[in-house]
Amino acid sequence: MGGPTYEELFQHCQELKTQLEAYRGTKQQLEQSQRQLTRLFNNLPGMAYRCAIDEDHHPTLTFVSRGSIELFGVSPEFFTDQQTNVMETLAHPEDLISMRKEQEEAIIGNRPYKMLYRVCLDDDSRKWIWDQGECVYDDDGYPLYLEGIMIDISAQKMREFELLHENQKLQGAFEDRYKFGSIIGKSPGMRDVFKLIMKASKSDANVIILGETGTGKDLVAQTIHEQSGSGGAYVPVNCGAIPANLMESEFFGHKKGAFSGATSDRKGYLAAADGGTLFLDEVGEIDLALQVKLLRALESKLYTPVGGSEPQSSKFRLIAATNRDLAKMVKDGRMRSDFFFRLHVLPIRVPPLRDRLEDLPLLSAEFMKRYLGSDAEVPPVPGKVRAAFDSHHWPGNVRELQNVLERYLTFGEMVLSDFGIETAESPHELDGAIEAAESCSTLTEAMDVVERHMMLKALEKHHWKKGLTAKSLGLNMRTMQRKLKKHGI
Repeated sequence: MGGPTYEELFQHCQELKTQLEAYRGTKQQLEQSQRQLTRLFNNLPGMAYRCAIDEDHHPTLTFVSRGSIELFGVSPEFFTDQQTNVMETLAHPEDLISMRKEQEEAIIGNRPYKMLYRVCLDDDSRKWIWDQGECVYDDDGYPLYLEGIMIDISAQKMREFELLHENQKLQGAFEDRYKFGSIIGKSPGMRDVFKLIMKASKSDANVIILGETGTGKDLVAQTIHEQSGSGGAYVPVNCGAIPANLMESEFFGHKKGAFSGATSDRKGYLAAADGGTLFLDEVGEIDLALQVKLLRALESKLYTPVGGSEPQSSKFRLIAATNRDLAKMVKDGRMRSDFFFRLHVLPIRVPPLRDRLEDLPLLSAEFMKRYLGSDAEVPPVPGKVRAAFDSHHWPGNVRELQNVLERYLTFGEMVLSDFGIETAESPHELDGAIEAAESCSTLTEAMDVVERHMMLKALEKHHWKKGLTAKSLGLNMRTMQRKLKKHGI
């Protein structure tokens, strides 16, 4: 039997040529598709990858997109040339078990995987990685590859931590719903102050705290500093207590020999507040010349000590407070307008006590608890005194209230007249003493009750001056002292 004819061989060659051309076309299409996919992967945010997996489901990176450069600072070859699971060497040890578990369960369960873990880089920095992908199987269901993408979510994770920290601060600040740090209040005015404190603590903007004497402006400043999380010092300065000729030296420090008495170098408030908060109480007392120098330090973060020539650096956050009308001071030429505007970035006005009378019970209870101790039983404030509190103008504000209560706890009775709190004598007070005396079992006990009442009223009338009290009661001092001891006064 003869071999194939020429025509048959020619036909076969033509068929092979057609198949070869089809193969080349298919190959070109595949290469073009691969280039397109690679180009697409290289321009994706993050790092696309493919891993070959062995029979134990251990992955080895075989393809990595150029996103590895931005994500990890290394070329794709860093991952593919090592022929191992490089990601496990980068992953944080605490996250390895959960990574392996999620990937293994996804392969076995024929489902996509999603992983969140940390990686440790050569420069000791860390990144949070979101890794998601799925397994590719053959026709028999045997796992071949893992294909997925990794994305840097460090910024989002840090924001989560910031929000968590902020929530923890808020929770701690409002653990007692009427307290924020050392500040107490539930009135609408104080709630507004709390909101502004939180707003101020989130920025480095200058703050001016406005309010009457005794309203607690210093507590507001300290709370802003504490809530801001600043690692630097809190440096309070009472500008009204510094002599004018010493102000510059106190703020900027001085060099040895700068003036008579400067026997050594001394750092000032600006140096102490570097990296922290400088609180200027009674800021309206600063003279115009010092305002210029403080303004320059605020703008440039540089200052020069008295007698020095080398500028010093201090990066501090400024909080100021005053009970004066700064705008009027600018109008009257006692404050520079540029200094005023530099201070007046975020104003916080603390309401006077007369405008937040609903806070009186909270403040009274807190001050008495502080004075007596947290474990002590706090005595009730008499109804007559509470009524007087509500009608009083409180010119000294919270500080005045604190002094009134301290006197009350010290002497056992409220000496209202010392603080300008006027209360009318109640005709029923003596009746109450007589009623208490009637419940006594003996005449001696009843007389002691009435006597103690009369002595306390006399002491109150004479502002606890024992000599005048003894004279008004017709007693000598020796008898007066004996009776005070007898009645525990």
